[in-house]
Amino acid sequence: MKTTIHKGRIAGSITAPASKSYAQRAVAAALLAGGETTLTHLDLCNDTRAALDVARRLGASVSHEGTTYTIRGGLNPVSTKLNIGESGLATRLFTPIASLCHMPITINGEGSILRRPIEMMEEPLQALGVEVISNGGYLPISVKGPMRGGEIHVDGSLSSQFITGLLMALPLSPNDTVLHVENLKSRPYVDMTIDLAARFGVAIEHNNYEQFYIAGGQHYTPCTYNIEGDWSGASCLLVAGATAGSITIRNLNHISLQADLAIIEALARAGAEIITTNSSVTVHGGPLHAFEFDATDCPDLFPALAALAASCEGTSVLTGTQRLTYKESNRAKTIAEVFGRLGIGVDLSEENTMRITGGPVSSAVVDSHNDHRIAMAAAVAALSSDDSVVIEGADAADKSYPNFWNDLDTLRS
Repeated sequence: MKTTIHKGRIAGSITAPASKSYAQRAVAAALLAGGETTLTHLDLCNDTRAALDVARRLGASVSHEGTTYTIRGGLNPVSTKLNIGESGLATRLFTPIASLCHMPITINGEGSILRRPIEMMEEPLQALGVEVISNGGYLPISVKGPMRGGEIHVDGSLSSQFITGLLMALPLSPNDTVLHVENLKSRPYVDMTIDLAARFGVAIEHNNYEQFYIAGGQHYTPCTYNIEGDWSGASCLLVAGATAGSITIRNLNHISLQADLAIIEALARAGAEIITTNSSVTVHGGPLHAFEFDATDCPDLFPALAALAASCEGTSVLTGTQRLTYKESNRAKTIAEVFGRLGIGVDLSEENTMRITGGPVSSAVVDSHNDHRIAMAAAVAALSSDDSVVIEGADAADKSYPNFWNDLDTLRS
């Protein structure tokens, strides 16, 4: 899909999409709970659809009325083949869950996920008693349990998603587990996992995020769980409010555990006017200046931060770029390429650092590289262009925010 975004202003209000990070975790917990769980405000994106499909194949029944989903759980696979689409979280979340099963189960995907390494999962799973066969450290991966628990070491420097998968699966193993984690990044995502597991009656303890203590033999308890709005999805449009007018986004929890709540801090550092309530955020534009921001724990914000920095006077400095290599694209290089085509200087010469010099945004044709966050960030930058920007591969936004283009149209009408 190709779309053209013309220079212009935005104003108005929209409702944030459901958090796909919380949604996928909640679907997994509902699968693992015996009985009926109700998930409310679950509007779907590609990643959440994939999680629901995996849950069905692992034994859950799923029905819905509008955005309220009823999931009757119970880990009892009806298929030995799972397809997680292009979701990195689903890959690393459902592989440990599948490892609880006595039969061999193969997890596969499509698109960019086939080029993202998963070898970090193999040794820890094997140490937990799981038979593992991968495609040279990439999907597809086959696992055969049951996972028994024990004491393992995991490198947390690349991603917290596999740790999330272990934390959600290991409470159902027969033995207790001590999980040693080195150099954990994205701690907020682990906090989300621990919080959600607790809502379903499962206890996970840790010592400064370095050792996690997971009692075996626990049980997930069905419940009613509300999926809160997605700060990740909202981040680009909040930036658009700062750079091209004003916006109010409803269904955002200002005390959320989501890592990308940090976009509020970045906007404030750049000089935007921000008003928060218990369930909404309003951002007004104005003169914006360069800012510094460490996005190590919230790497998904980099494209939105790049769009913000492009409209700031001076050179903004973003750190944490080592987290971007294995996203839907090599996201640091993709940001440099896309914003470079828009006439914005992006310097990656310093290790772990991105320097972006704001200035006029030029009309251009850019490619999303099938990266949902790049597509949305390019659209925000286009609002400040000298005429218009053509975005090829705009349908990549469906991965996390299928209604993005409609919401943007609404704000411009």
